[in-house]
Amino acid sequence: MTQIKPVRKAVFPVAGMGTRFLPATKAVPKEMLPVVDKPVIQYAVEEAKEAGIEQFVFVTGRGKTVIEDHFDHAYELESLLHEREKTKELNSLLEGLPITGSVSFTRQQKPLGLGHAAWCARHLVGDEPFAVLLPDDLMIGKPGALKQMIAAYEKSGGGVIVAAEEKPREETKRYGVIDPGKRSGNITEVKAVVEKPDPAKAPSTLCIIGRYILQPEIFAELDRQEKGAGGEIQLTDAMAKLIGRGPFHAVETDCARYDCGDKVGFLHANIAVGLARPDIAPALRPLLKGLAV
Repeated sequence: MTQIKPVRKAVFPVAGMGTRFLPATKAVPKEMLPVVDKPVIQYAVEEAKEAGIEQFVFVTGRGKTVIEDHFDHAYELESLLHEREKTKELNSLLEGLPITGSVSFTRQQKPLGLGHAAWCARHLVGDEPFAVLLPDDLMIGKPGALKQMIAAYEKSGGGVIVAAEEKPREETKRYGVIDPGKRSGNITEVKAVVEKPDPAKAPSTLCIIGRYILQPEIFAELDRQEKGAGGEIQLTDAMAKLIGRGPFHAVETDCARYDCGDKVGFLHANIAVGLARPDIAPALRPLLKGLAV
């Protein structure tokens, strides 16, 4: 039996301009907008750490250096918190930091799509399987989405794993859609994928969301720089070409998903996370009742 290579590296595409949140994102990257008291990107990194990821690769763009600063020590602030015995606040800073030497950054110099962003990380990923996490998709659950996906990856024999959710048919035009095969529990065989199909022609309503486990062979397909839907280099198109070369499955996790790339989804995330926090929920709940219309 072929040994399955462990997933040790994760790629975070964070080069987007965040135009939906202007003017807030004029000077602040959208990935740094907070859900309660942590930036969106930190939730994704913590999810990856919980899943056993050892190397964190950020694909950034202009104006994103604050993300690099966030995942570094802030010695003056840490010293101040220590002096003032603000242990809780200090620990909240230190707990979010990956181990020294485990973080890398590379630039996506042109906004050519998600497939292009993943391709930009090829030299840092090397010849091993890797995860891709889209921070806009905030996934909340225990265990986290990526940890559940890695369990499915090991159970199904490796290959490619994507996270998926059932969506209303009219929404399939916004997603990569799966042509499903055999199903076992929450794991579905993927026979084909179609990027943003017309709802009438979508092969199912099982849609890919922002978590992937990929094999390094995908870089050979992305090397072609072929443009797909929206004139962009689509990760879904490259994944489709790997079908038949090895295992390819979709996993429906039991995590709650919040679309933080959308204003309403972002507000939903803040409310949901706030209500799950015992330090915030008692004060938040009556306020929300007072606003109910």
